[in-house]
Order: sequence, then C-alpha cells, then structure tokens
Amino acid sequence: MLAPIGWAAMVPVWAAQLVTGAKSFERNRIIGSRRLNEYGLHAARVSLAHRVAASRRRRLSGLVSAADRQDFARDGFVMRRDFLAAAEFVELRAQVEAYRGALREIVEGDTVMRKVALDSPALAAMPALAGVLGSPQWRGLIRYIGSRDAEPVVWIQSILRHAHDGPPDPQTALHADTFHPTVKAWLFLTDVAADAGPFTYVPGSHRLTRERLAWERGMSLAARHSPNAEIRQGSFRIDPAALPAMGLPEPRRFDVPANTLVVADTFGFHARGPSAGRSLRVEIWAYGRRSPFVPWAGFDPWTATALARRSVVGWRLGDIIERAGIKPHRWRRRVGVSPFDPA
Repeated sequence: MLAPIGWAAMVPVWAAQLVTGAKSFERNRIIGSRRLNEYGLHAARVSLAHRVAASRRRRLSGLVSAADRQDFARDGFVMRRDFLAAAEFVELRAQVEAYRGALREIVEGDTVMRKVALDSPALAAMPALAGVLGSPQWRGLIRYIGSRDAEPVVWIQSILRHAHDGPPDPQTALHADTFHPTVKAWLFLTDVAADAGPFTYVPGSHRLTRERLAWERGMSLAARHSPNAEIRQGSFRIDPAALPAMGLPEPRRFDVPANTLVVADTFGFHARGPSAGRSLRVEIWAYGRRSPFVPWAGFDPWTATALARRSVVGWRLGDIIERAGIKPHRWRRRVGVSPFDPA
C-alpha cells in the first residue's frame, strides 16, 4: 500500500522533470515508463532537445570558423593539434606537473581517475592555465558545440589505466552521455598512444538520424529494467556491431601528441579506448551540460570560479556524509600527489 502512495506523491515531481535534463529511467517512473515510451515519450524528448540545441547553436555560429562548423557537422568533434604555442605549452605542463595541492581520486573498475578543481588556489599556483581558459578558440568551440554561451566545468584530469585490482573500466564501453547534445573537451598534456587508453569517438554519431532515433526509442523501452546500471540512469551503451545498422563507421581512436585539443558532442558515442598495460593520460578536461530545453543561448549565471567552488563544496559534503557514517565517499582526498604521479 505504501509504495503506490509514495509513487502518487512523486508524480508531480517526475512530470516537472520532463522539461529538464533528468535522464534516469530508474528514478523517474514517468521517464522510465515502457508504455509512455511506446507512445513516443523518450523519442519526443530527444527530438525536441536536438531541435532546440540546433537553434541555439545557429546563434553561436560566429564564435567558430566556417571550417570548424563544417568539421563538427560532419564528425561531431573538432580537433586542433598544437593548440598552444610551444613555449606556452611547456610552461603549462611544467606548472601542472609541479602542482602538489589537494586533489581527488576515484576508482572506476581497474582505473583510477584524478581530478584537480580549478579554484582560486589552483589557478594561482598554475597561472599558465589562464592562457587556455581565456583562449577564444577554447571558449568558442566549447560554447558552439555545447550550444550554450556558458562556462564549462573544468578540471585537470588524470586517467590511470590498469592501476587498481577490479573489474573492467565501465567507461570503455561505447556510450552516449545523455539524450541531448552536450560538450566535453580534452587538451592532452601527455602523448596518447593507440594502445594506452585513448579517447575514442564514433564520427557522425552526434546526428539525430531516423535510424538513431529508432534506436533511442528501442533502448527506452527496456532501460528501466536493464542489468546495466548506466543504461538505467540514461547513459545508453551500444555494441560496436550495431553501428553499421545506423550507417555509422568504426570508432576513431585519438592517438595524438600532447598539446592536442579535442572538443566533442558527447551525445555521440564515445569511450575510453583499450589500454594494453598500465598507462597515464593527463589532460585539461571540461564539460558543459545545461538544461536542454531552454531556448536562449546565454543568460547563464555560473562563472568558472563558482563552478569550481561548487565541485569543491560537493566533495567536502561527501566527506561530511562519510564522517557521519551515512555513506562512504567515493572521491578520496589526496595531498602531495601530482597529476603526473603513478597510482
């Protein structure tokens, strides 16, 4: 008796979340309803979100070159080698390598991921970051591809593959982050080999074709009861063998030299590539994911400093919850460790 009463009380909340970026088929019984998705609920949300994003993106087209717009329309990403001048890049890498401030680590399967939030102390210790974050190319590509004139969340990120005893890294499965266009960016501070966990992307998979929309609809019908937790939370996984049916090519591995920038729409299928052994990838990493249904491109109140502060506050809140004995905090605090240090 109590469960139906609780569900009824949640219906207004679940309904309100339909016009937000909420994506969990497990937590929201309306989003996860097989019957409603048979009638086209998920497909309608996907279609509307992409139409709104395309409208916003057109208004931001002046932020990037015609060549970049063409590359993005074709591939879903833009890649820029030698992004920074050589001397600037050497100084940036040296400052990041020397940094020993507080950072956080999380374990994902057999992978350890580190993040440094770019709050005021971190920016003061690494002033060369200003050249990246203030670059018109960095700002323009992230805003255009993300379809929002808004600051992204930015971290220094380290990916240490095969650094922990555990199951396979769940991020090595090809997936879309969510149901609407979003943006992620990687400025690699290390060379990335083809067999050392490179970023991997399926070119053209950002486009909402008729075949992709049919696949989205099919996935939505069983997502709530999927054995895969990521699918239940709305990050759909895809078998590479299913790509040809959508007219998509094989995934591309970004085995690239340091100082390469990649900015991609992560509605497109992507993953961490395979790693033959222990490997380390260090990058300036950014992502932007705002509400998909707002029609305006700007008017976003978040500044870069505020976003960094929000990350730090979230981590500290997790520490408090763990100390209270409520729930272990997965993001472990580390001090005296460089982003470039081994696990």
